[in-house]
Amino acid sequence: MSPARICGSELNGPDAVLYSRPDPRNASPRNAMLSLALFRHAKSSWEKVDLDDFDRPLNQRGRTAAPVMGAALKELNFTPQLILCSSAKRARETLALAAPNLKGAPEVKFDDQLYLTSPETLLSRLKSVPAGIKSVLMIGHNPGLHALALMLAGAGDAKSVSRLEDKFPTGAVAIFTFPQTTWRDVAPGSGRLEAFITPRERT
Repeated sequence: MSPARICGSELNGPDAVLYSRPDPRNASPRNAMLSLALFRHAKSSWEKVDLDDFDRPLNQRGRTAAPVMGAALKELNFTPQLILCSSAKRARETLALAAPNLKGAPEVKFDDQLYLTSPETLLSRLKSVPAGIKSVLMIGHNPGLHALALMLAGAGDAKSVSRLEDKFPTGAVAIFTFPQTTWRDVAPGSGRLEAFITPRERT
């Protein structure tokens, strides 16, 4: 995403190493397949114990991981048309650092609904995505994001699904495709897990 503008501010970040991965069968106009990337915010700081949780920034580990995961999404050929991002500071910082390495020029929406919410609320937000949008990147928080990933996963590589079931660490990304043609029709178990990647594998 170069150059990228979010809320009127140009985002610039360090280049990250690219990784060769299989194409996750991203949506195309011909087959109208939906694709979704769930991106948990990168590692955050607990240094200031009196700071409100909503306002906690990334720590150095998180600032290192976020652009690397953005580059991994690019190498996976995931091109978001829409980014839905929690308005919490650690999520916004994750996006700001990952964005320069993303493909395309997606619309970005910061959403209070995505902050520490239930998987049902996250799914409801997905279902409200307009027709015509075929690829969505959602940046949020556990436990809701992990629960949503498990809710959606109906198929995929058994090893990757097992790893996803075990945990969804900070900075991790799960990519799904769906046979549905509109987000309102996406249902639990209808997704295929195409990739599950973590910062530990990339740094």
